[in-house]
Amino acid sequence: MTKPESTDLADRPRAGAIRRPIHQILVPFPVAYFAAAFATDLAYWGTAEVMWYRFSVWLIAGGLVMAALVVLAAMVDLFRNQRPAWIHALAYAAAVVLSILNVLVHSRDGYTAVVPMGLTLSGVVLVVLLFAISPGWTLTHRYRIGAKA
Repeated sequence: MTKPESTDLADRPRAGAIRRPIHQILVPFPVAYFAAAFATDLAYWGTAEVMWYRFSVWLIAGGLVMAALVVLAAMVDLFRNQRPAWIHALAYAAAVVLSILNVLVHSRDGYTAVVPMGLTLSGVVLVVLLFAISPGWTLTHRYRIGAKA
């Protein structure tokens, strides 16, 4: 006689739940802010409407705040049995440094604050960020016991 299958969730085995690194959850936010800043720079270039310029400045500043949170979370992840993915972490750091320069360029007044330097920087930041997050929104790798590094 076979035992009937249990419908109780406590009796079911867990699917190997893999804990995601903390920073991996936060990385999409600065990427979205910087991508939106590039889009608003393009809109400003096409319309010369001051509203788009102001949106760009706020989006870049918000992206920098979120990037700082990602860096803090990545540092916590490094203490939680992670190792850095150096090329992607350095690309992410380069994008943050370029964004700091970009917010300074955008802080100038007038059309020349965005065109051509601000628009170019926004585009470069977006390309560098897309490279940095290409391995799956992560800047670290998990150590595995018995696996080759």
